[in-house]
Amino acid sequence: MKYEFSARAHTLLSSPQLSIRTQMRRGSLISLAEELPAEELFPLSLLAEAASTVISADAGALQYGDPEGYAPLRDWLTGDWLTAKGVKVTEGGVLLTTGSQQAVDLLSRVYIDPGDRVLVENPTSPGFLQALRMQGAVIIPVQGDREGLLPDHLRRQIQQHRPKMLFATPSFTNPSGILWSLQRRMEVLELCASYNVLIVEDDSYGDLHFQRHGEPPGKKYPSLYALENVSTGGHVLYIGSFSKTVAPALRTGWAAGSRELIGMMTAAKQMADWQSSTLNQRLLHHLLDASAFDLREHIALLNREYNTRLKLMAELLKRPAWKNSSYDMPDGGMFLWVSLPVGLDALALLKCALGKGVAFLPGPLCSVDGGANYIRLNFSHPGRDELLLGMNLMSEAVTEFTARS
Repeated sequence: MKYEFSARAHTLLSSPQLSIRTQMRRGSLISLAEELPAEELFPLSLLAEAASTVISADAGALQYGDPEGYAPLRDWLTGDWLTAKGVKVTEGGVLLTTGSQQAVDLLSRVYIDPGDRVLVENPTSPGFLQALRMQGAVIIPVQGDREGLLPDHLRRQIQQHRPKMLFATPSFTNPSGILWSLQRRMEVLELCASYNVLIVEDDSYGDLHFQRHGEPPGKKYPSLYALENVSTGGHVLYIGSFSKTVAPALRTGWAAGSRELIGMMTAAKQMADWQSSTLNQRLLHHLLDASAFDLREHIALLNREYNTRLKLMAELLKRPAWKNSSYDMPDGGMFLWVSLPVGLDALALLKCALGKGVAFLPGPLCSVDGGANYIRLNFSHPGRDELLLGMNLMSEAVTEFTARS
């Protein structure tokens, strides 16, 4: 039969990301494109022990659980981890999700009607853009600089479009790696609160920092949620994930906010999948609660290695092929956001790079509009040897593409 998919569904099939992921599964590609942590740094032996213990100890680990998520893990999250970040969550104010992307999807379902205006950083996360487009949102970009969103432009966009939400990643924005200043955080929060705009704050990358300027950013640059410090009727939904810091396959993220907002998202989650994996959540809780594992020490290990890989990538971008390209060195996150030399188009360059066995994410996938002269390069996933090879192939692609032009 002829299937009549919705108009919005076709956006799912048009992304170059599908081709990249298909080739990665076949083992034929070095990917600098995706949002992946380093596999060799996963705590494998401790995860194996946790899985064995959890399954053998209680058959309930394989049973349905609460839609809100495994209660001991929620308690650990709100009582230890988030409290250390200055984030206070009241009872009923946190939901465990299947990664942070599901938190975005659930909120979009319950909060956005087709035609609603939503503000985003530009560039921003491809996952944000995809979820919003699927709900029929009108996506409005907000300009920014190295300090964060520009308050004057944000005010104009709010006054002109009357948006319902702002999606933002103040700590190491995907893909640009920007760390908002404290002043910008306060100004953005004040503006959104005064105009009753809900802020969706993604902190999935906030722990991946390189401390080039002293203390960890969480102390000097608190989250918007912590700055507002309002648990009832607040203007911030705070989301995050263990995917970047422990292991993506555990598929455990969270959303923290007002009880009313979390309650509506929980109702939507029951329709979507009833609950995220109880087994995964129990396994993760066992790991986090074990004396043999310290999440902060593990993250410090990740940050040392990722900093090394970032510096290696930056050195390789000094080669002649990249002359006239530019980027700002991030203080954290997983990506370099590179402006290409004049005349290079990101989508056309991707075709050449794929032919050589390497992939990157072209700028238009991270942008509301434009982005054709930008690419996103992931430095966290490929090992040092693979990173070197991948960047060599990228340099060949740039040189070959430039020679054709």
